[in-house]
Amino acid sequence: MKKILFLFIFICAQAVIAQEKSYTIREININEGLTGDLYQTKNTETVILLIAGSGPTDRNGNSSLTQNNALKFLAEGLAADDYSIFSYDKRVVAMINQKIPFEENPDFNHMITDAQIVINYLKNTLHYKNVIIAGHSEGSLVGMVAGKTTGSAFISLAGAGNSIDAVLKEQLIKQAPFLSDDINNILKELKAGNKVEKVNPLLASLFSPQNQPFLIEWMQYTPTDEIKKLKIPVLIINGTKDLQVSTTEAELLHKALPSSELLLIADMNHVFKNIIKDADNMKSYNDINMPLHPDLVKGIVTFLRKHKL
Repeated sequence: MKKILFLFIFICAQAVIAQEKSYTIREININEGLTGDLYQTKNTETVILLIAGSGPTDRNGNSSLTQNNALKFLAEGLAADDYSIFSYDKRVVAMINQKIPFEENPDFNHMITDAQIVINYLKNTLHYKNVIIAGHSEGSLVGMVAGKTTGSAFISLAGAGNSIDAVLKEQLIKQAPFLSDDINNILKELKAGNKVEKVNPLLASLFSPQNQPFLIEWMQYTPTDEIKKLKIPVLIINGTKDLQVSTTEAELLHKALPSSELLLIADMNHVFKNIIKDADNMKSYNDINMPLHPDLVKGIVTFLRKHKL
């Protein structure tokens, strides 16, 4: 009996070890500004490219303000299902690490170019046949534009449907209605391509001189227009507890491209966490141990397998 029990424990231990070793993580330097992790599985045909959201966000989905491992956990979850993953630090992260002055901050179009460089590297250097582009938040628009001719499928993770000026207008006025005139005037000028010299001190951080060129370029793109250009399978995902991008934005994208698939995940927030108590929503942005919502990886894998990817 003891021998049988020992054998059972040994088999279980070996199964756990095998599961842990279903993928390896290899850091890759594409160029001096682009470094990321390849979660390499036995699947040598398909790779999923994760593009991070707003701000100086790294390959794990973290920044100096938030530490939640959203992209790290997503990469691990998908790799466990035998999908190779590549997630990279945004160029601004390298600039911070190398102490490059922020007056040289890359513009929005540079982020699109960077994503295209990564896609080409995955296809031409690592020789993946299928590159699935999954962009989170701001990265959704970046991925739409960057991969419209080279991606095999596109996944929008909490991506906006409206242009960023409309999104900012709604968010900022909701938070500070007493600044509505200032907000409207600034956004109107930036949308027209004009820099704004005099900014209310309460809005100075967001609309700083360094940020304005970036915002001007970003405002020239409308996600509902860009998604129409995609001729590949598209999955649009949003959580019902997302405080930053509402499900209405996902529905706008789906309406713009009716052939897309829409997945609204109950109780998932902007950083892919399962929120039962509303009080835990913001706390989850700085909880590196809180796991992903269980339906996220499941939904992505179901979509990819449906399309034989």
